[in-house]
Amino acid sequence: MYVAKFAAKGEGQLGPAERAKKVEDMMKKLWGDRYFDPANGKFSKSATSPDGKKLPRTFCQLILDPIFKVFDAIMNFKKEETAKLIEKLDIKLDSEDKDKEGKPLLKAVMRRWLPAGDALLQMITIHLPSPVTAQKYRCELLYEGPPDDEAAMGIKSCDPKGPLMMYISKMVPTSDKGRFYAFGRVFSGLVSTGLKVRIMGPNYTPGKKTILMMGRYVEPIEDVPCGNIVGLVGVDQFLVKTGTITTFEHAHNMRVMKFSVSPVVRVAVEAKNPADLPKLVEGLKRLAKSDPMVQCIIEESGEHIIAGAGELHLEICLKDLEEDHACIPIKKSDPVVSYRETVSEESNVLCLSKSPNKHNRLYMKARPFPDGLAEDIDKGEVSARQELKQRARYLAEKYEWDVAEARKIWCFGPDGTGPNILTDITKGVQYLNEIKDSVVAGFQWATKEGALCEENMRGVRFDVHDVTLHADAIHRGGGQIIPTARRCLYASVLTAQPRLMEPIYLVEIQCPEQVVGGIYGVLNRKRGHVFEETQVAGTPMFVVKAYLPVNESFGFTADLRSNTGGQAFPQCVFDHWQILPGDPFDNTSRPSQVVAETRKRKGLKEGIPALDNFLDKL
Repeated sequence: MYVAKFAAKGEGQLGPAERAKKVEDMMKKLWGDRYFDPANGKFSKSATSPDGKKLPRTFCQLILDPIFKVFDAIMNFKKEETAKLIEKLDIKLDSEDKDKEGKPLLKAVMRRWLPAGDALLQMITIHLPSPVTAQKYRCELLYEGPPDDEAAMGIKSCDPKGPLMMYISKMVPTSDKGRFYAFGRVFSGLVSTGLKVRIMGPNYTPGKKTILMMGRYVEPIEDVPCGNIVGLVGVDQFLVKTGTITTFEHAHNMRVMKFSVSPVVRVAVEAKNPADLPKLVEGLKRLAKSDPMVQCIIEESGEHIIAGAGELHLEICLKDLEEDHACIPIKKSDPVVSYRETVSEESNVLCLSKSPNKHNRLYMKARPFPDGLAEDIDKGEVSARQELKQRARYLAEKYEWDVAEARKIWCFGPDGTGPNILTDITKGVQYLNEIKDSVVAGFQWATKEGALCEENMRGVRFDVHDVTLHADAIHRGGGQIIPTARRCLYASVLTAQPRLMEPIYLVEIQCPEQVVGGIYGVLNRKRGHVFEETQVAGTPMFVVKAYLPVNESFGFTADLRSNTGGQAFPQCVFDHWQILPGDPFDNTSRPSQVVAETRKRKGLKEGIPALDNFLDKL
């Protein structure tokens, strides 16, 4: 798009059709092996002029050179040259911008000369499909209901006369403290001021006002048809983060957004002045509303925890919390990484736990998932909502599960959707269905708070082998079964070689060739490893891809910059969970240190609980 701008230079007096043709012709000459000979003012396909002089490429000479000249003049404080260039390029600066120097001046000049907004908008209009085109094939991914109901048909055809279907993707804080605009997109129908809408629940609520958002500014607007993005006033009190708004009584929800990252870095926050605690709690609620990915949790110890995708994300969240949402000074702990607990082998004994009244017995074993199953559950390819036979067939074909066992999955956990499975492989047990809910509740509890250090479990399959129950229903209630199930699950984990898993970032680093060595040094010190190194075709730039443990990522960017003279630019995205090498029961190992630190931080008893606490004898 910038190229088009350069190509259009000096064509302002021509009519639209002639101008477009001239710009198109010029753009062709700017790409590929085309060279410009300033001596005779002609373009050629040869890199040498008739008198044997080497010619630069047109793109370098006419586009990159002017940009580099501007960078060089401003960043090296060449004031006279800068003034000449600004005049030549006809860049109009404000009086306050004229007094700037170095990077601030460069930013001001580039924003006026080559604004990114124009180029992005043009790219979007040319390359992205319009809502009318896109919603035809995206409807099945967006809508959870049947593909032929009124709402689905309205979304498919992007019909402004159809029922209103709108997805609120986030809450945007307003200038009015504590209130939010519900920001989202209209997929079908028309949203207008004062319209009575259904916020995916039984209650009706009238929308107070519709507004159009343009950058930092908001404009009131009467109505907005489908295909557009809009803000709603007065909905924030009914929605926490995201949701569906509709006028169709039988509508289903729009699918919830899936993030490519996971909130794996946590900090504890507290108010500097204890009297400000209510303000902190209110601020955390607002922060949770305004950022769809951040998690605000209250631990059993009373600590307020904020979980985010990384160091930078948390820094921004904490700044927003302190300055905009809570408006109080806060104290924060050092960032802490979430771990996951898993097992590496099948339990070496069949674990038995007796209920407190000694009348009920549960027998279970734990075993690790086959590779890839936990990731499939995360992606939603295997889930509790799937049709039973379809899920069993998938598990049997891809992971070689026994079909009969795959059909008897009781639940996923934690939270009913997590990457752990409870399977019933019992034969002919009486009253089993009566205790199913209690065992499931114990399973959700155990997978949410694992045996090693009360972190979530991941990639563990628990098999219920046998159950002995009291004949009288009153002696096998939830109070007897839930804690027994939890103890039995813990015993199964502790007898199956438990391990810790740590989150791993995929790091993509762009840098010139001469500093690649410095990158390897930094990554080796931080337990990272490079798995791909490629050169960007036609440039001296290299792209290095590596895996880096999240725990080692704090200060990584600063470390990398100092070792490469500021020439390496990293980008970190959460990629996967990986087993932390070492046995948590070996006091000299890294997992043992992590378990000890985590237990201490959570105020738990020192040391991993002994197996005798959970495993009973006949």
